[in-house]
Amino acid sequence: MGKAPSTAATRLLRERGVAYTEHLYRYEEKGGTAVSSRELGVEEHAVVKTLVMEDDQGEPLVVLMHGDREVSTKALARQLVRRSVQICKPEAANRHSGYQVGGTSPFGTRKPMPVCVEKTILDLPRIYLNGGSRGFLVGIDPKELVRVLAPTVVEVGIEG
Repeated sequence: MGKAPSTAATRLLRERGVAYTEHLYRYEEKGGTAVSSRELGVEEHAVVKTLVMEDDQGEPLVVLMHGDREVSTKALARQLVRRSVQICKPEAANRHSGYQVGGTSPFGTRKPMPVCVEKTILDLPRIYLNGGSRGFLVGIDPKELVRVLAPTVVEVGIEG
């Protein structure tokens, strides 16, 4: 599969002393976490998607959710005390994060953005998140996610 790319995400992880594993897989357009979990041989529940959203004021935020779950934007808006929250259009998400949709990592984003993480993600022994490039995930201990990103813990997951 070749060598893992050096990205803003992996540079940040190295700078912060995070132990991580690199996982390359064949990216499929619109394949999502179903493809990456199948290719890596891990449960889709442990593959965490990075979603760039914005509130009613147009302020961007990152939401980390299990691959096999969806985000209840109503519950998220309530928990963040915002009028509404919705997913960004791909061009806006790319602009905010500095990554291409499908390769968005919560680490090393172009703009610092608040990060929300689904509470049950933190109960997993290991999670797999995008490493900043399509077809590239990094495996980390969720405690490292908390240490590096200091996310707001939310309960907004609904069955996918």
